[in-house]
Amino acid sequence: MSTDRPHIQIVAERDQAAVRRTLQALPEWFGDPIAIDNYTADAADERYTSLLARKNDEIVGVALTARHFRESAELHLIAVPPTARGRGIGRALTERACSDLVNDQCLFLTVHTVGPSYEDDGYAQTRAFYRRLGFTPLEEHNGLDWAGPTLILVRPLT
Repeated sequence: MSTDRPHIQIVAERDQAAVRRTLQALPEWFGDPIAIDNYTADAADERYTSLLARKNDEIVGVALTARHFRESAELHLIAVPPTARGRGIGRALTERACSDLVNDQCLFLTVHTVGPSYEDDGYAQTRAFYRRLGFTPLEEHNGLDWAGPTLILVRPLT
């Protein structure tokens, strides 16, 4: 099944090389080679659902979700290369993931990002993006996903 935006198609496919290329194009967010290796491995792991945004034959965005419980899932990764940002691709990937989860009777989608107590303009933009998509900040923890603060956001799907 695909979701079409003007010239953008969201498809449920796996492509580790595309995930690696996309993350390497975003060193401000994914500058740790170990994190890139881990996300690339996750892209092949059946525990994650993989969505790709395609424009013609080019991958212009990636998303991975993990279903932790019947009622809830996590947006484990979403990334759009700088050349494609601001065109609704991240929104299209997220909405497709939400639609698929709703169809499977999931109730909540969570996402982790760097918390607001760590001042960074890029992550402030990331948090604003999630807020625009209907995610609500739930709590911030130090040392959860990295040594600094991790913000957990949640979006009801019903």
